[in-house]
Amino acid sequence: MSIHEITHEIMQFIQQHQVWALPIIFLLAFGESLAIISLLVPATAILLGAGALVGAGVMSFVPVLIVASLGAIFGDWLSYWLGKHYHQQVINAWPLNKHPKLVYRAEQFFARYGTFGVFIGRFFGPLRALVPLIAGTMHMPATKFNLANVTSAPIWAFVLLAPGAFGMRWLEPLFG
Repeated sequence: MSIHEITHEIMQFIQQHQVWALPIIFLLAFGESLAIISLLVPATAILLGAGALVGAGVMSFVPVLIVASLGAIFGDWLSYWLGKHYHQQVINAWPLNKHPKLVYRAEQFFARYGTFGVFIGRFFGPLRALVPLIAGTMHMPATKFNLANVTSAPIWAFVLLAPGAFGMRWLEPLFG
């Protein structure tokens, strides 16, 4: 099954079983932000689709924004914790040992930008979940990490949800 098919199936499930929508969105944002798992989960496309469901009136924006933000916060926090407690063991384990250039890029990114790197790293694809892991391995103080994590997550969630949630409403006056 392709990523497109998986995304489509999950979106249909969310639309048909709305009671599961918020827990699924939380888990997707969590997985998208969790080191290693983020490489396997097509969460970005599904979160963009969740925004479209908000725009279609299927779900409310604020609860979706909150659970997506919380999922991202907890995913990053767990990645940070794993890095802080398991250091090189995590980086030398599968599948990260198969992507040494990606790990190196994350280390360089974190070394260059520090706390701001954790904040901005959330918005850069494959680095998204590795930056918190690297922040942990490099012993970034938890207070600085949490500040960057908690402030960037709602912005990230908004950026993913807003095009679908509000895009059509913004365009209607121009073409209506």
